[in-house]
Amino acid sequence: MKNYLVYKDYHGTVEYSAEDDCLFGQIVGIADLISYEGQDVASLKQDFENAVDDYLALCKQLNKEPQKAYKGSFNVRVSPDLHRKLDLIAQTSHQTLNSVVTEALTSYAKQQNSATR
Repeated sequence: MKNYLVYKDYHGTVEYSAEDDCLFGQIVGIADLISYEGQDVASLKQDFENAVDDYLALCKQLNKEPQKAYKGSFNVRVSPDLHRKLDLIAQTSHQTLNSVVTEALTSYAKQQNSATR
């Protein structure tokens, strides 16, 4: 089950407010705050898509580069022992530490994706 919306490579949350009896969400992975809402799934999707389009139009009007959700780089803090082990794996397999970590994360992501299907 997928509990998020996707439009033009932007991802948005789907939440329910019992107090307001409506669905709402916001685009995740960017610094700008973009929210949307709807009374049902169809209107939530439409408002989400409108919010993305409005954001892109505003960025163009302001001559600002729209933020994309993910740039492909982030810092990871690990224990010195794990760092050492991964570096040894990289050296003995003639790879970079970055490629070893990327392989490990790719494997983990595939595992998680198949577990949630």
